Amino acid sequence: MKRSDRLIGMTEYVLEHPMQLISLPFFSERYQAAKSSISEDLTIMNNMLKEEGIGYLESIAGAAGGVRYIPKYNDQHSLTFLETLANRLEDPTRILPGGYLFMSDLLGEPKTVRNIGRLFATAFSHLDIEAVVTVATKGIPIAYAVAAFLNVPVIIVRRDPKITEGSTVSINYVSGSSRKIQTMVLTKRSLKNGTKVCIIDDFMKAGGTIDGMKSLLKEFNAEVKGIGVLAEAEDEEDERVVTDYLSLLQISNVDVKNAKIDVSLGNYFDYVN
Repeated sequence: MKRSDRLIGMTEYVLEHPMQLISLPFFSERYQAAKSSISEDLTIMNNMLKEEGIGYLESIAGAAGGVRYIPKYNDQHSLTFLETLANRLEDPTRILPGGYLFMSDLLGEPKTVRNIGRLFATAFSHLDIEAVVTVATKGIPIAYAVAAFLNVPVIIVRRDPKITEGSTVSINYVSGSSRKIQTMVLTKRSLKNGTKVCIIDDFMKAGGTIDGMKSLLKEFNAEVKGIGVLAEAEDEEDERVVTDYLSLLQISNVDVKNAKIDVSLGNYFDYVN
């Protein structure tokens, strides 16, 4: 096999298996090449991944070592994407009754959701995440995008139990914005005791839903290593019940009367740099 052909095959494999340790003998046997040639190929791949600003190959020494692809968007790619996303959200036609924003079209675009997932994976890739947790329903596509880059399963917390999920654990929590008592449930089979997780959601106002998920995860002795939200409402210190989180965007003003929306960058760059 020509080196150019082998490089294409190896690159495709590592990109499809992020965060997974791959040994040199595996590639050597797969492509019938000497380990020294494979090592040179991996160096070329690593340089190109860095040059393209989409990640790097981490080398693990020792008999059980190898390489693994770490997804990492560089700051310039991230800034360009977030500024474009913010501009799209400032479209006044997105304003719904009650001051809410229409975001479902963005969450239905595979390319947009994939880039959102890559940003969260960039921030959380060093935390040894074992599962991504979200609450039904709008956070689900983002959670799957994050999980794809971290190569871990998605756990979905629901508002009411489903008979197809067997026995569940449920809690009552207070919604941070409406101050209403609500319920969320998680099937017992979905999460192993002591799992390291990150919580992903599409929008956060006061943080009551995320705080409820944290309480529910305590029932499984899960360790919440990170919290990420696509967009947050402007910080209201008296109401915010979650303080340690990452946000991509911040919506500071929704003026229904004048049809104006102000969207700025969240704390993403403070978090990753």
